[in-house]
Amino acid sequence: MLRGLTLLICAALLSPFAGAETNLNGAGATFPNPIYSKWFSDYHKQHPDIEINYQSIGSGGGIQQLKAGTVDFGASDMPLKPEQLQQLRGPIIQFPTVLGSVVPAYNLPEVQQEIKFTPEALAGIYLGKVTKWNDKLLAEANPGVELPAKDIIVCHRSDGSGTTFVWTDYLSKVSPEWKESVGSNTSVKWPVGLGGKGNEGVSGLVRQQPGAIGYVELIYALQNKITFGSVKNASGKFVKASLASTTAAASGVTMPDDFVVSITNSPGKDAYPVASFTYLLIPTKWQDAQKRQAITEFLTWMLDHGQSAASSLDYAPIPKSVSEKERARIKEIQ
Repeated sequence: MLRGLTLLICAALLSPFAGAETNLNGAGATFPNPIYSKWFSDYHKQHPDIEINYQSIGSGGGIQQLKAGTVDFGASDMPLKPEQLQQLRGPIIQFPTVLGSVVPAYNLPEVQQEIKFTPEALAGIYLGKVTKWNDKLLAEANPGVELPAKDIIVCHRSDGSGTTFVWTDYLSKVSPEWKESVGSNTSVKWPVGLGGKGNEGVSGLVRQQPGAIGYVELIYALQNKITFGSVKNASGKFVKASLASTTAAASGVTMPDDFVVSITNSPGKDAYPVASFTYLLIPTKWQDAQKRQAITEFLTWMLDHGQSAASSLDYAPIPKSVSEKERARIKEIQ
């Protein structure tokens, strides 16, 4: 009896992961928070010894926390540039997780028809040059729609945000003036507008104020029942954000080995023009063997099982060619 108990104790001591609970902490983008919340919850149910905690604080905040070493991983809709990567504590891999779209959400209850937005109109609105809903640029794109002579209330993110990067990356591609005077980043100096924190904050501002327009991730517009318009793409077609049009934005893209790519203003005929991959920022060097095992197994699960949940939350799963590249790079995590 005593000998059996001794063997059990020895076996437990020799198994470093036996009965252990592993906590992983991450922070960053609000853009993918709905799908990450589902993934981390589902994964915990299947692996009760693994707890993945995620703070939806914006891409800028996630990058800062990863830089400070206060989280195990970050999340961003903006792939980090070489100079940003050099500021981190060690090398990371930027793993694409899903595709999403950013939409022009608006509050104009007196207009029943869907409003169409040209690149020129959107750039003009955010530059502060298109100030009325019945402006010529909007009226010409919406024949037969009675647009009111109402002030446009511009809403944008106040925090460092990957959603802002996607939106400003798009505006920089379609408007030389925007590119020169404002540019693209997670935070920019806005010419006009009110700031809200997170996709939730911008959604709230738009809902509360008739005449408002703001850019939010597709699922936030759908969840909050906020009207959003179609956008004229690079092929000249007005396209509304959807699972299909988001997928179309990534079709034919050649994914580089570092996964850094922009798919805004994609040339595809059916592509929604304000779409993007979103990324988990995963260090390649881990001191804690349990955490290393947990994150690599989660990433594999994300590719094998997590992608099937993306469409239910109006994200597009990553292309198979991209997931195969990711599988190869997971092996670099040590």
